[in-house]
Amino acid sequence: MPKVAPKIKLNNGQEMPIIGLGTWKSYESEAYQATCDAIDIGYRHIDTAFVYENEHEVGKAIREKIAQGVIRREDIFVTTKLGGIHHDPAVVERAFRLSLSNLGLDYIDLYLMHMPIGQKFHDDNNVHGTLELTDVDYLDTWREMEKLVDLGLTRSIGLSNFNAAQTERVLANCRIKPVVNQVECHPAFQQEQLRQHAKEHGLIICAYCPLARPQPARHWPPFLYDERAQQLAKKYGRSSAQICLRYLIQIGVVPLPKSSNKARIAENFNVFDFELQPEDMAVMKNYHTGVRTVPFSGMAGHKYYPFNDQF
Repeated sequence: MPKVAPKIKLNNGQEMPIIGLGTWKSYESEAYQATCDAIDIGYRHIDTAFVYENEHEVGKAIREKIAQGVIRREDIFVTTKLGGIHHDPAVVERAFRLSLSNLGLDYIDLYLMHMPIGQKFHDDNNVHGTLELTDVDYLDTWREMEKLVDLGLTRSIGLSNFNAAQTERVLANCRIKPVVNQVECHPAFQQEQLRQHAKEHGLIICAYCPLARPQPARHWPPFLYDERAQQLAKKYGRSSAQICLRYLIQIGVVPLPKSSNKARIAENFNVFDFELQPEDMAVMKNYHTGVRTVPFSGMAGHKYYPFNDQF
């Protein structure tokens, strides 16, 4: 039996493993194989989304591992997300059921609103939509997501790419509280103020792009490749990616590293038998630049664009 990750308790009493497999830009057979490999290695938290166009493959892998007796359904924590084209309250439940059907599961553990900004709906096959943005109020979308919890279709609901003010607006008007906010977070973009805000309101920060989409040919980002990073890796006998993921876990963030390479998927998971010392945490903290890797700049003029605020 593989080692599994510790869990963190959400504000509704549900528990979520403190590391997950990210699947953004994992397509078709790659997403299927990565999910199979991750489960065999010990991952019990898989993150996908309608717009990733891989829910079918992720679901197939999960169902096969259940059929093989590797896991039970209750052992695996599955997250997917409402796409921007489905913000209209009239289509939220239908969009959710489409994702549920894609995954082939009876329920979802966590359903997120992928962005606070809606996009014009043309058809379900146009999953990425266009930059025809709408003014649908995300509170109206949220109220429909709450009904999915009432129906027993998802255990928890949450946010993604929301700033602090938008999060507070949801909290002030919700019937069911969001449990997480999934945002870009890594040593170069640490979200310290947003993390503190989330902590004060009982939300967990989940980190997409926790390794900042590495570019080895450019030796970027520095926190994976520069001399200090290499010295830290050598000190702990780990890779610089493992140092990064361990850092995020120790500051209370749930990282969702994406890989389709089995050895790297295993490496990313192997971060629970060491701890960074305070002086090394300080080294990692100093990598913060405040520059986003994923700014969603095409949406920048919208009234609900979340990144105009400082946090």
